Amino acid sequence: MAIRFTVNGKAQSVDVNPDMPLLWVIRDTLNMTGTKFGCGVALCGACTVHINGAAIRSCITPISSVEGKHVTTIEGISPDHSHPIQRAWLEVDVPQCGYCQSGQIMSAVALLNKTPNPTDAQIEGAMAGNICRCGTYQQIKEAIHKAAGMHGAAKQNAELDQIPQDALAGGAE
Repeated sequence: MAIRFTVNGKAQSVDVNPDMPLLWVIRDTLNMTGTKFGCGVALCGACTVHINGAAIRSCITPISSVEGKHVTTIEGISPDHSHPIQRAWLEVDVPQCGYCQSGQIMSAVALLNKTPNPTDAQIEGAMAGNICRCGTYQQIKEAIHKAAGMHGAAKQNAELDQIPQDALAGGAE
């Protein structure tokens, strides 16, 4: 039985066991290896992807549950690494070993999509299910705050682009 869904904006159809975890379909069937296997029981967050915009653990999500849905992996966040989270991650120098990074980034993107200017407590809550063995939690929090600022500035600039130029100059005379 073919299961149809969209991954990173591209329609996919896979003929696999309906109970196969989404993680293995992404990695082994679709050959996208950015999403990592960590624990296999949804405790570490390394396998985090988005389904219809919500962060989920792909290691325990059966492929049958994504029929007709939109899946976004780390490869789909921004092919040129221009997403504010990706830029902030590099500017703050978050990566150490890098293994948890795709899951961390996916959780951070979901947080910012829902809460554009999160507090420390909101960041800690949203990121609590992602383990970083290198202990870069302070840098992760800093990068999320930095990305929120970048996102806010980009949104503000986009809104300014919509304002007639004579209004910015004090109005037409």
